Amino acid sequence: MTAEPRRIRVAIVDDHPVVRDGMAALLREYPGIEIAGTAASLGVAERFLDLALVDVLLLDIRLGEETGFELLERHRDAVRRPAVVVLTAFAQAEYAAAAYRLGAAALVLKTAPMPELVAAIRAAALGEPVAAAPGPRATDPTLTTREQEIARLVVDGRSNDEIGAVLTIATKTVEGHLRRVFERLGIESRAELSARAVAEGWLEVPTVARRRRLGRTPAGDDGGRRPAVRPP
Repeated sequence: MTAEPRRIRVAIVDDHPVVRDGMAALLREYPGIEIAGTAASLGVAERFLDLALVDVLLLDIRLGEETGFELLERHRDAVRRPAVVVLTAFAQAEYAAAAYRLGAAALVLKTAPMPELVAAIRAAALGEPVAAAPGPRATDPTLTTREQEIARLVVDGRSNDEIGAVLTIATKTVEGHLRRVFERLGIESRAELSARAVAEGWLEVPTVARRRRLGRTPAGDDGGRRPAVRPP
């Protein structure tokens, strides 16, 4: 007789009822997954931080005027808390970096197929590493000083033009450095670079609090009009 999968209690935090309820309905179809509750705000979500109630917390980044980062930041040093799988609509490097920096077990795009989300939930519940990006993984890759400077600015959400301005080099030069870094690491996007840097601990990343103090909005987010504390 085949043993039943370990039951995983999942809570969903998302301020859109259709998304929240639809995700709950779909997850219930998977063996071993139990929906322990749902919430639309951080205030309600606080009760899910008790490990006696929930194994995995699915946390949306944008929650109206609040952000999932605020919840992660408040409880980043908690000894016991559910594994957190962050959900986002956009694969922006800055958000992936902040999520991993604040202790998230995984970051999954809302456009990902359901099996990918379920796999992340199961791995997070078991405390197993969740692949942040495809391709070979290497600890502390050898980057030149200039490549490290560029990588840090990518993680900070800067565009190629902004990086060029900060380092006083041409945008084409920035693109060339990034192309070589991508080839060396076997990755294809800025989000993958950011996720690997944080998950593998070989690149210092600015904290969410620092970005808020600077009042910066991530590049490409509503033309710079939306406050930095409301990422997608």
